[in-house]
Amino acid sequence: MNKAVKIVAAAAVGFVAGVLLAPKSGEETRKDIKNKSLEAKKYAGVKAREAKEVAREAGNTIKKGAATIGEEADGMAQSVRSSAERVGSEATKLSEEAKVRGARVAEDAKQTARRVQKDAERHVK
Repeated sequence: MNKAVKIVAAAAVGFVAGVLLAPKSGEETRKDIKNKSLEAKKYAGVKAREAKEVAREAGNTIKKGAATIGEEADGMAQSVRSSAERVGSEATKLSEEAKVRGARVAEDAKQTARRVQKDAERHVK
């Protein structure tokens, strides 16, 4: 049971005990019971509206928080994709450059090998 229900129940028990022990006429007692029951009903209605408003506000807060988290996650995902694209692009450029340099080094090695072979042939004769 929540706190408001316990308070209403305690008030009702106290009221009934007071009515039963009070030296009043039946009409006065019925009038008191009617008035107190109307007060209890009104109090319960107020507390129910307050609880409903708190629940509505909590729901709105949760929705806003979830939306914010979703937006932040989307932003981070876009950032990661963008970074991955940049890294991929740079890797492609480096690969192409390595191929060109490798071809150049291979050509230089061939030329050096030919010169060494010619020099060797001259010295061997």
